[in-house]
Amino acid sequence: MDKQENSINNYNHSISLLERKNLVITGVKKIENFDNSQFILETIMGYQIIKGEGLELVKLDTLQGHVTIKGLINSINYVEENGKKNKEESIISRLFK
Repeated sequence: MDKQENSINNYNHSISLLERKNLVITGVKKIENFDNSQFILETIMGYQIIKGEGLELVKLDTLQGHVTIKGLINSINYVEENGKKNKEESIISRLFK
């Protein structure tokens, strides 16, 4: 485990949403994909999908695992993995079906 991933694992995962317009997420390992309507994040609690309108990445702190997103947030979902852990490519392919 490298130093960056180890430091992220020392933090808790939390979500703070203010008036459906400002979203702050902690415990983020990496951003898999994003555009103005959807963000796919890998967090310490699993993959997370944020959907909305006019979404923008405001702040990304890779050392502490903090992400700030602004725009109209419509949904925040977690993707559950069944059984043993699969490769990231298979998770991503399931998200885009």
